[in-house]
Amino acid sequence: MIRTIFLAALSAAALAGAAQAEDISTHVLNISTGEGGAGIPVMLEIEKDGEWAEVGSGVTGNNGRVEGFGVEAEDAQYRLTFDMTKYDANKKEPFFPEITVTFDVQDAERHHHVPVLVSAYGFSTYLGN
Repeated sequence: MIRTIFLAALSAAALAGAAQAEDISTHVLNISTGEGGAGIPVMLEIEKDGEWAEVGSGVTGNNGRVEGFGVEAEDAQYRLTFDMTKYDANKKEPFFPEITVTFDVQDAERHHHVPVLVSAYGFSTYLGN
């Protein structure tokens, strides 16, 4: 009985940790090639009391994704900054060396996926799922 309770608690803690790490995610997709943007450093910041503070960072994988930043989202304003100078698909200096996306988390219980679609001279973003 005690072992069953312990295993149930351990499973719940593992699932909570997995959900926490995935509260905010992103994806860079090159719309010219249809491929994920690999190797792009991404920083996640939160705004508190008029100041920005880094709360997580990652590098996009081969599929262009950062699955999570290891933080539990809260209702606040966030900012994702993408260092496009590290993106290999840009055989030359990118027109946009940095892409910054600022967004509001208004329901911290919801997963927030923020994809960025890029091309040589433009980008767009939206709230994904």
